[in-house]
Amino acid sequence: MSNASERLASLSPEEKRKLLAQLLEEKANNAVSASADVPPEYYQFDRYPEYLKLKEQQKQLKDLGISNPYFATQERVARDTTVIGGRELINYSTYNYVGMSGDPAVSQAAKEAIDRYGTSVSASRIASGEKPLHQQLERELAEFIGTEDCIVYVGGHATNVATISHLFGRNDLILHDSLSHNSILQGCLLSGATAISFPHNDAAALDKMLRERRHRYQRILIAIEGVYSTDGDIPDLPKFIEVKKRHKAFLMVDEAHSIGVAGKSGRGVAELFAVDPADVDLWMGTLSKTFASCGGYIAGTTAVVEYLKYTAPGFVYSVGISPANAAASLAAIQVLKAEPERVTRLQQRSNLFLNLARERGLDTGTSSGSAVVPIIVGDTLKCLQLSQALIERGINVLPLSAPTVPEGTARLRFFISCTHSEEQIYSTVEILVEELAKLGQS
Repeated sequence: MSNASERLASLSPEEKRKLLAQLLEEKANNAVSASADVPPEYYQFDRYPEYLKLKEQQKQLKDLGISNPYFATQERVARDTTVIGGRELINYSTYNYVGMSGDPAVSQAAKEAIDRYGTSVSASRIASGEKPLHQQLERELAEFIGTEDCIVYVGGHATNVATISHLFGRNDLILHDSLSHNSILQGCLLSGATAISFPHNDAAALDKMLRERRHRYQRILIAIEGVYSTDGDIPDLPKFIEVKKRHKAFLMVDEAHSIGVAGKSGRGVAELFAVDPADVDLWMGTLSKTFASCGGYIAGTTAVVEYLKYTAPGFVYSVGISPANAAASLAAIQVLKAEPERVTRLQQRSNLFLNLARERGLDTGTSSGSAVVPIIVGDTLKCLQLSQALIERGINVLPLSAPTVPEGTARLRFFISCTHSEEQIYSTVEILVEELAKLGQS
């Protein structure tokens, strides 16, 4: 027996208790001493390096005399014009593509839904939050898109995250366009699947990647968008359908910016390309743009919709979309079906803006056939200065820079609405040219 063991054995019970208390106190003091060495950025949000970087960027802009263009308070319905700080501005920073937000019929439907069902459904739909409006909205969406069924989620971003992460896993492969929205990327990340990007809108490159990789995985998801929200371009959907069929993959199309915009009656890129909607497995869209509400949807087969409704955590454990939001979207679909001329007018206004901008030598990138027209400036500082100059001249349009878009491609992003007049568009392009010239760029 060691000397230490002999000494411990010779102690009385009271002496042993005191020794144990002393050892515990010393251990606690050592733990406190170790905690004292933890730097504040590990436990204080205001010391996060990322937050301090944000504050430094804001200070630099302020020192340069550039106002913060973000979080400006809109003081009325945002349509072709808006009011900020008591000033009326021509507005190009709203997704109200076909003028449904603020439409009397849409607003009235939301008010009536509140009177009948309240302001919240107060539960997840699978529990006790289901309302007739939910079912009516999903039927209308499925009919409008041309699918068997539809599921409506409470948020647009959450729709992609919840669906992709739930349907695909570690034995699967997700191939997504290199310009995919953050919600698609987050869904890929949470799924645990292997996720690889393919060159933007390049179906041939996608086909080559699948020839090399298809045999290694179980399920394959191809994720593209109907209209890319930073560039305003549209993929060649039939080519992607060909690739999907050839390699026995699933195809998902995010129509956040194409539903209500593309196609003769606004039914999206399936209508635009005259393809069978059943050739796409997952039609995703948001309710916050064309449909004047808040939320998102997945339209597809009865099987995938039923499976998601009973098992997708982002649906099962989230409250159902509010009565007002459901009613607003339902009414917006009905108005759009009755007034397809809104889509025609939107497409005319969008083409007018795009063509005028190109005629004046402005860089609109690959925008074509959508209501999103970027004016690419390149330099982030010049882009911010241009945005501020336009606000001073009565035009509200926000800048977009890295990391949202690649470095050196900072831009102003114009969202066109069917409520814009031709006069507003002509004057906007002229002012754009003038202000770019002042910055030494034409």
